[in-house]
Amino acid sequence: MAISSLGLGSGVLTQDVLDQLRKADEAARVQPIDLNLAAANDEKDAFSVLDAKMTNLMDNIYELKSPALYDERIVNVEGTSIEMTASANSDVQEFTLDVTQLATKQIEESGSFSSSTDAIATASGSLNLNIDGQDFTIDYTDTTTLEDLKKSINDVAGNKVNATIVQVNNGDYRLFLNSVDTGSNQDITITDNDGNLSGTQLTDDLTAVQTGVDAEFTYNGQAITRSSNNVDDLIAGYDITLKSLGTSTVSVEQNRDAIMEKIDNFISKYNDAMRELNSLTKNSTNSDERGIFASNSTIKSLQNTLRNSMDTIGGGVGNIYEYGFDIAKDGTLSIDKTVFNEKMDENPANVEAFFSGGDFENADGSVTTIDGAFTELYTIMESYTGFNQTLDQFKTDLTDRISTLEENKQTAIERLDDKYNSLAKQWAAYDSMIAQMNNSANAFLQMISMDNKDDN
Repeated sequence: MAISSLGLGSGVLTQDVLDQLRKADEAARVQPIDLNLAAANDEKDAFSVLDAKMTNLMDNIYELKSPALYDERIVNVEGTSIEMTASANSDVQEFTLDVTQLATKQIEESGSFSSSTDAIATASGSLNLNIDGQDFTIDYTDTTTLEDLKKSINDVAGNKVNATIVQVNNGDYRLFLNSVDTGSNQDITITDNDGNLSGTQLTDDLTAVQTGVDAEFTYNGQAITRSSNNVDDLIAGYDITLKSLGTSTVSVEQNRDAIMEKIDNFISKYNDAMRELNSLTKNSTNSDERGIFASNSTIKSLQNTLRNSMDTIGGGVGNIYEYGFDIAKDGTLSIDKTVFNEKMDENPANVEAFFSGGDFENADGSVTTIDGAFTELYTIMESYTGFNQTLDQFKTDLTDRISTLEENKQTAIERLDDKYNSLAKQWAAYDSMIAQMNNSANAFLQMISMDNKDDN
């Protein structure tokens, strides 16, 4: 800070006096704004926490209002003969599947060659490889070796057959052809188109090591045949893999664990939001306990709406308490899973309709089409949490209020700066005048003093 000479002349109009006057002005004009600004920022921080909890709650409600939640399936298999998965919305059922034969690939073995580098032909030409009724032309020359032929087959027909060379014994090399697919239609043949092969190892000597056969099994006693061990066309949404011979019992059920997990998440998010609202709106004569929004009608309305909606949702065909939900005095939720599961056992379609919407079958057999409890709840709360709705407007108003206070504070400071800069200049002028007057008075007193000495 620069050293001020203010007051040197008068000893009264000093910088210290000016600073004390400014502090008094700041206490009256700036500090009230600072207090309001601090309170508004506290409200902003508190609202940010509440807004995040409401967003989490709405995301969870959105998931629960979708009927797709009730379409998830879980598969239980007793036995080792198959593995299976079931896609969403596939049939719920139990069945027995008895595997009596696994599908196999066709495997052919050529005649013997002395090495993998033996030439297979005496002149140029081509051979025809047929598998599953599909022809592939393989060209050769008089320099083509068994190894070259293997590579050509894999390059040309690799999507239908795999070729490999096996050394069976010393000086005994054979070409093995394995069909890529399984089934009884995977026959493999080789024909020499030009008659220039060195021998019959690849044609007449080609021998089946394993014959491709279809898979055979029964579904609840009904005989079924498929060309593959991977069966995805037996029942829509079922993907079955035959693993071994034997019988397996399969149960496909609605995935209640997934449903319950979503409901547990909803209760957790709901209770987080409700506890936060309880804290923010708590009334108390003790300022340390009083909620920051205790007197705010918007936040209290949000709290009441969230709490009261639990009593009203249900489309007129029931209420959530009939499905095991319970609400405490502080507004927090809990659920009796035994009651919920009993409702699922009794009528799973009604449970789905009640919570996610659809046709609800009444006790008298009549049907009521409803939106679903969670759809209703989402619609109610979206009037607060939706884009440009109540909470968005509340946040905007709060942000605008903080901006206005910051502007007011800056304006007040600038006015005080102008005021005290002007006062400093005025005081400097007054101080100079007082100093001159003091100097004149001192000179006059000295003159009087001199005259008195002369008279003596």
